[in-house]
Amino acid sequence: MDATSFYQELTRLLRQRAQELGFSALGISDTDLSTYIPRARAWIEQGNHLPLQWMAEQQPLKENPAQLVPGTLRIISLRMDYLPSRKGHIEVLKDPTKAYIARYALGRDYHKTLRKRIALLGDFMRDWVRSHSPDAAIQYRAFVDSAPIMERPLAEKAGLGWIGKNSLIINPTAGSFFLLGELFTNLPLPLDNQPVANQCGDCTACLTICPTDAFSAPYSLKTERCIAYLTIENKGPIALEFREPIGNRVFGCDDCQAICPWNKWAGVAQVADFAPRHRLDQADLLSLFNWDEQQFLYHTQGSALRRIDYRRFLRNLAIGLGNAPSNPDIIAALQRRLGDEALFEGETAWLKEHFAWALAQQQNPNRRRKRKIKRAAD
Repeated sequence: MDATSFYQELTRLLRQRAQELGFSALGISDTDLSTYIPRARAWIEQGNHLPLQWMAEQQPLKENPAQLVPGTLRIISLRMDYLPSRKGHIEVLKDPTKAYIARYALGRDYHKTLRKRIALLGDFMRDWVRSHSPDAAIQYRAFVDSAPIMERPLAEKAGLGWIGKNSLIINPTAGSFFLLGELFTNLPLPLDNQPVANQCGDCTACLTICPTDAFSAPYSLKTERCIAYLTIENKGPIALEFREPIGNRVFGCDDCQAICPWNKWAGVAQVADFAPRHRLDQADLLSLFNWDEQQFLYHTQGSALRRIDYRRFLRNLAIGLGNAPSNPDIIAALQRRLGDEALFEGETAWLKEHFAWALAQQQNPNRRRKRKIKRAAD
């Protein structure tokens, strides 16, 4: 078998093995990101990454995948669908008594699910190569949202879809409710040279639906306004201007995906790890707010929800309760929490103000919204 046939056969087997491991698609690109670098640098220069300064610090490494893993010639991009069902999530978002959790976070932590399977794919690749060419020098490394990688440009180059105006990869037959992972290797695998044409057209639904107006322009997200940042990465208080727009979103946000017409064909998870745990896909705000810390730790074990701690969890839920219809049980729960001084010690003293804000909202049921809350996607 000549070298061309060797790597073509390996690629065929990799696609087959990836499907067996639960991946929905596999694409292969080189490491040249030169066409994407100007837009990425402009996004940083405009301050859209702030307050996540580390994103600017890591940009030089993102631009050079072969510098991250010396010797890398090819990057295998992999897609795994995570949506538990095409139905149900919009109903939760529209119910102000429910806690909306981004659909990727309802089950097992995706980092663990994808990383293990990508590593197994790499092991398969290594074993096959060595069985056919014992002296071959092979290296590979798996990544899942764990290193400075321009994963969406790489996925676009690999033919997994196009980068949409909401900055997510969109696939014409599978929408965007999927996760990406990468396998770096020094093997000269055949490239996927058929990129998917951008089909967003004149549509701006994802930009206008955003509750906090986080998009400064198509393809340009302002991190500091994004609900995913505010409810997850943000370690401190949430500014007043964002509290009503956040609504009942307590961990992340899917609005710009839910409204996207291409998600009529969203892929449904084929891996059991993404099945909702502890009925978190239908949980009431008040029920979650009443968890003590041990309950929080138990119910979120092995979950992406552990990206926030117990106090930030309560912060997000308090905002949801402040936006919920007035209810004596909610008022009582907030008053009880306000009496727990241990929650406000040290660096989380700001938490008390969030409870007080929510209580004031609850005790004024005739309050007029200062800002029109955007309608959830149909």
